[in-house]
Parts: sequence; structure tokens; C-alpha cells
Amino acid sequence: MLTIEKLGIILSPTDNEFENNGVLNPGIYQEGNTLHILYRAVQEGNYSTIGYAKTDGPMKVIERLDKPLINKELDYEKQGIEDPRIVKIEGIYYITYTAYDGVNTLGALTTSTDLIHFEKKGIITPQVNYQQYESHVNSCNPSKLNPKYHQYYNLFEQIGLVNDETRLLRDKDVVLFPRKINGQFVFLHRIWPGIQIVKFDRWEDLTLKFWEDYLTNLTDYIILDPKDPYEMNYIGAGCPPIETPEGWVLIYHGVHETTTGKIYHAKVALLHLDQPEMEISRLPYPLFSPTKQWEIEGVVSHTVFPTGVALFNNDLYIYYGAADKHIAVAKVSLKELVLELRKQP
Repeated sequence: MLTIEKLGIILSPTDNEFENNGVLNPGIYQEGNTLHILYRAVQEGNYSTIGYAKTDGPMKVIERLDKPLINKELDYEKQGIEDPRIVKIEGIYYITYTAYDGVNTLGALTTSTDLIHFEKKGIITPQVNYQQYESHVNSCNPSKLNPKYHQYYNLFEQIGLVNDETRLLRDKDVVLFPRKINGQFVFLHRIWPGIQIVKFDRWEDLTLKFWEDYLTNLTDYIILDPKDPYEMNYIGAGCPPIETPEGWVLIYHGVHETTTGKIYHAKVALLHLDQPEMEISRLPYPLFSPTKQWEIEGVVSHTVFPTGVALFNNDLYIYYGAADKHIAVAKVSLKELVLELRKQP
């Protein structure tokens, strides 16, 4: 079994109004010994913006803004900019996040060249309602599609909301690979309950027609579906994948229901380096689970939600939301992690 060391909380809520309810689910970008931390800051009433902190090394915070770095400005994000992930490709920082307007949760993008000025690019996931979604995915081979992909449609049909054109397909956990693969941008996203992959040449390619064709062939793009007991309810992409000679290491979250509620675990899989839609292996047990008080008790209890990583020597530091209240850090040997993944059938 792997040795996971939990190093504790690195950031907590403050008295600043924009982050007085919780700080969680950080995007991490590493520049040498410096970490840029773009985190979800939650104000009372569940209004989210993006806060910023900087470290010297994996744990020592040396700077923290007392106001949001990225604010909610547009209708599609009027209640929240949530759960950012960050990568840098060809000199541009790409920050993906969940945009929440009070009803819909959709994947969105903003870019920057300096982490000071940001250009919002809009929604980058499908903007279709559940009636449209269902008509597309019904074209998939039912033997290859987990029945849970119909669950939200069935729910909204039961409560009479399925024809609501303003209630759009929930799509979260948009995570870019940290470089182009075979000349293309590649990102992961989560149409409940699994993780899907998208490849494209230009951001302008992500049109309604692109997404209609994509949903019609959704089974071709599902790379991970819930599998073991620790992720039986649903899963979602977590940290930007880590490139190793053996493949891309993907740390994600897995959720399972218990008699006392949901438990969010940190899980890990290994994807093919040149064809990341191919799963090589995944650990059948959690990388780590909520065991500490700050992970068990909070806004959303029993939750570890990994969203960022940094590598110092051969130690992989994993930054995660703890019970939707704090940001904490865990450490594991990347070499040992890859060896353990390679042992799996």
C-alpha cells in the first residue's frame, strides 16, 4: 500500500466578506519553488469568487490577497465562479472553472498572460437542455452507456422540469491537460456520472454543432465511469494530469453513498501518454479519504476534493478542499504512486 502523508490545512476562511464561509478546491500553478494558488472563496449565502495566495515551497504562504482575484461579472456566473483549475500552455494561463448562475452549473474559461489581467472566454461546455441531451444520447449503444447517464433527465421528467429550456445540462470539473497532445488541446469534464475527454484544435471549434455530434457519440468519449465501491455513485476529474514516462497520472474524486450520507474520496488512474482516452489502470482503493476532523466536519462533511498538484523533488503534493471549508495538503511519492498503478491489472 502507498504511504500518504497528510500535512494539514494551508488556508482557511478569514473575516474578509468574500471568503468568510469557506476556502476550498484550489487551482495550483508551480513556477520553480513558487506556487500560485487560485482558490474558490465562498461568501455567506454561497456566493463564490476566486481568491489568490502565493507560497514559497509547498506549504509556506507568503502572500494572500484580501479581495477576489477573479470576480463574478457575467450573467452565467452571477452566483459563483467555482472550483478553478489552472494550466499554462504556450505562454498563456488557462483557468477553467464552474460557472453557477443560481440554476445552471457549466464549464467556463478565462485566460491570462500575467495572472493579473483576465479575459473571460465564456461557456465551453454543451449548452443544451435535458430534452435535447436525452435525444442525443439515445443514439448511443445502450449496452455501452451507463444507465446513470439518463438519471437527471428521468428526475426532471418526474418533477415536470424536463421541458424547461433554461435548465441546462450540468457539466463540471473541466480540467485541461497541461500541454497540447498531438497538436490539440485536450480537456476532461464531467457529465454525470463519469469523466469524458474532449480534443480540439481551436477554442472556436466548440460550437453547438460540435457538442451535438459529441453527445450523439458520447460513449466514444467516456474515459472513466464509476467502477469500485469507493466511487460507485459518481466521479469527476480533479487535478490537471501529471505527465510521467509511464503515462498521465490523473487524480480525481470518487463518491459513494452511505447510510449517513456521501463520502468524497481522492482516487487515481493512469492514462495512455499519446492516447489519453485509454485507461491503463486505476487503483481499486482511495488514494486518501476523509479521516481528519477538518475533512469530516465542515460545510460539506466527509469530503476530500483534490484539484491541484505540485512536484518538489519526487514528492507529489496534492492540494484539496477539505469538507468545503479549508484547503489542505497531502504528500505521496510520485515514483511509488506510478509503480502502484503499474501493478494493477
